[in-house]
Amino acid sequence: MKAACLIGALLICGGLTQAQSNAVPSEPKAPQSFDLTAIEKTADPCTDFYQYACGNWTKNNPIPPDQVRWGEFTELRERNDWLLYRELETAAVPSPKRTPLEQKYGDFYAACMDTKLADQKGVKALQPTLDTINAFSDKKQLAAVLATLEIRDGTSGVFSFGVGQDQKDSTQQIAQAGQGGLGLPDRDYYLLDSPRQKKIREDYVAHMSKMFQLAGDTPEKAAAEAQTVMAIETALAQGSMSRTDRRDPAKRYHMMTLVDLQKLTPDFEWQSYLQGIKMGAFQTLNVSYPQFFTTMNGLIGDQSLDAWKSYLRWRALNDAARWLSDPFVQQNFKFYGTELQGQQEMTPRWKRCTQATDGALGEAVGQDWVKKYFGPEKKANMLQLVTALETALHQDIEQLPWMSDDTKKKALEKLALIRNKIGYPEHWRDYSTLQVKRDDLLGNMARAAVFEDRYNLDKLGKPVDETEWLMTPPTVNAYYMPSMNDINFPAGILQPPFYDFSKDAAVNFGGIGVVIGHEMTHGFDDQGSKYDGHGNVVEWQTPADRKAFTERTDCEVKEYGGFETVPGVKLNGQLTLGENTADNGGLRIAYLALMNTLANSPAPPEIDGYTPAQRYFLAFGQVWCENVREQSARNSALVDPHSPGRFRVNGAVQNFDEFGKAFSCKKGSPMYPENSCRVW
Repeated sequence: MKAACLIGALLICGGLTQAQSNAVPSEPKAPQSFDLTAIEKTADPCTDFYQYACGNWTKNNPIPPDQVRWGEFTELRERNDWLLYRELETAAVPSPKRTPLEQKYGDFYAACMDTKLADQKGVKALQPTLDTINAFSDKKQLAAVLATLEIRDGTSGVFSFGVGQDQKDSTQQIAQAGQGGLGLPDRDYYLLDSPRQKKIREDYVAHMSKMFQLAGDTPEKAAAEAQTVMAIETALAQGSMSRTDRRDPAKRYHMMTLVDLQKLTPDFEWQSYLQGIKMGAFQTLNVSYPQFFTTMNGLIGDQSLDAWKSYLRWRALNDAARWLSDPFVQQNFKFYGTELQGQQEMTPRWKRCTQATDGALGEAVGQDWVKKYFGPEKKANMLQLVTALETALHQDIEQLPWMSDDTKKKALEKLALIRNKIGYPEHWRDYSTLQVKRDDLLGNMARAAVFEDRYNLDKLGKPVDETEWLMTPPTVNAYYMPSMNDINFPAGILQPPFYDFSKDAAVNFGGIGVVIGHEMTHGFDDQGSKYDGHGNVVEWQTPADRKAFTERTDCEVKEYGGFETVPGVKLNGQLTLGENTADNGGLRIAYLALMNTLANSPAPPEIDGYTPAQRYFLAFGQVWCENVREQSARNSALVDPHSPGRFRVNGAVQNFDEFGKAFSCKKGSPMYPENSCRVW
């Protein structure tokens, strides 16, 4: 089960040539928690609140050429990256004063920045992986080859395999196998017949052909290989479950024995694969979508040995492309950055290497980062805010008009069991076994991937670590994990525009307060509500209450499904349901927490000409100010479970009558409709 996050991951593409990468970046401006200049006062807040809260911001903040989206989130992420970059630049200089951790992440960063060496090595850096694939002489060896590529080179294969909590018994960590193996962002990129998707598929084949040529193939061979890979990936996509269906825990849970899995895929030697990755002993596993493995088995029989070699070569090239020589980097960016996302310029090398180091050694870098940028007082204040939100959600549940007393009791029991994790982990990861070399960029990336894979596989049969984090401390995001029943707020997000000591309570509750409420509500959205307080998939609502709950979520599905994100493309209300429910619930309970706070400590009637309630809603709205490139918006409509900023704001406020009252809207106006949706 994936975590429910506040924002989706952004595709990071590209790099720079050696000359460009040496430019010293200037300090980015720090985001503000409440920006009066962002407000477009000529707009009517009762007609389009997002335009009112963000209109001037969107006019005055064009998207930088190396970005596909620009907003308050990205501004803060840019600043955190810059602060981390300064630490990494210092740690990258060899010195006897460096700590063991500084030496490790400093050398990792230094190797990443050495584009001259990467250019000298070219595709030779990938040669051991390519040699393994070239030596593949019998399709019966496919399982063993995939294992070698995974456990030695960190190369992704045809499917996903790992260890996770059993959704029926969250105390157990079990083996899990799932779909994978695609080079495009989602299975629908292969299946939809729109003109845009057809062009993307054509460009993807052309991109693969160029990459194969860069690796040394003739144009004729490269073109044939690209078509072969496209055929295999299209078949895998046809056998994959949709993102919307994967939101249902019941649809992705199919326990079976290893014997039965082998019967399902007779042409794939599972024991060879498991022995190859040094997997511990087990007898049963969750096969999230058996149809995918049936499809894979058919492809093993139908496709030739050479076809599988081409496919595996592409997996290796695609995984490594961003860290090879400049021609590979440029071609990779041209397709994944410009074609798919509309990005005009490649991300500067220092950003890529900063983010890569954080991704590979996040808790090594993070424990030094929080010493400078996240003091104990911030954690203490955050705990107070969380407590205030928990109290408000308790009140909200007690007052729900559609829920029976029996179900309310179960909901309150779950709320009481939510674990709060703030800032950084209690215990830091041990990276002592991860080997880092200053002269081996691709090797470092591969070893980091293998280290992470091994860390996961070694969890089999062990007690669940309830203190574990899925995000690094500098990350600008937050998440709820249903199998853990915990909410997680990295130090990186606990800054303006979300959290600012110098601002009044209304602004902080509208910022970080709504974020807290958002993550809490995930425990009770269409996915989270299927888990109990111990992280097990258990129905704790009565049949009548579940029916009433579904009627209310269906209202949101229809409402958000009517929003047009770009011309001709409407949101998928079912895919975005969980995030929309969390936005709506978070806004409501953070407002209730603010009112509770003001009842004990009254605020001035107005600040900057706005009442506390108005400042609350404006602070919430401005968190989501953004500009997005059209290609990126179209991509997000297919794959992102989050609605665009405009609809996160307008969708939530139009469902909350207190907004209409705060801005004296006329009942029946767009932001204060006669009928609205409410779940929590």
